[in-house]
Amino acid sequence: MFTGIIQSQAKINQVKSKPGIKTLIILLAEHLIINLEIGASVAVNGVCLTVRKIHNNEVFFDVMQETLDKTNLELLKKHSVVNIERSIKQGDELGGHIVSGHVDTTATISKIIKPKNNYILKFNCPKSLMKYIYPKGFITVNGASLTIVKTFKKGGFTVHLIPETLKTTTFSSLKVGDKVNIEIDRQTQVIVNTIKQYLKNTKKFL
Repeated sequence: MFTGIIQSQAKINQVKSKPGIKTLIILLAEHLIINLEIGASVAVNGVCLTVRKIHNNEVFFDVMQETLDKTNLELLKKHSVVNIERSIKQGDELGGHIVSGHVDTTATISKIIKPKNNYILKFNCPKSLMKYIYPKGFITVNGASLTIVKTFKKGGFTVHLIPETLKTTTFSSLKVGDKVNIEIDRQTQVIVNTIKQYLKNTKKFL
């Protein structure tokens, strides 16, 4: 599990591709290497990956085809920069919201607005997910826990980013047309699906 609070940016040092799998070799900051072990979970752009090998500051992650198909990790190459968060430990402060690291889909940046002292991103996303996305709710974008500001019926939403988020994450370097990883809030998903199933079952007996 993760919190959606990005701890650092990290650079892809190398990408090795084989049929059905890619190995990402990522340079992690010193403080993120401490006590990191083989088999540990690390969120890379919001995708939960397993540490396969550690060599100095290089950490190796294998990414299967299913993950490549559903996320923006397929687009990563040498020198790409990603958001990093190590898994939460018992007793850690939960600064964002509970994040599983299981990405639901990708969304595309459709607009970037920069009013004075503000930074607004607008995303287009599949309409099928909009029932789980609502103003003031949580959403995870490239691993970062963000608050939804506005939604659009055709399938989209906006978020406003504070300077600290821009400094810690890769958002300031993204461009219109770039793909980001989206994980909807699991609690919202459960509530919506439960109510939908309840109403469906109730209708049968009316």
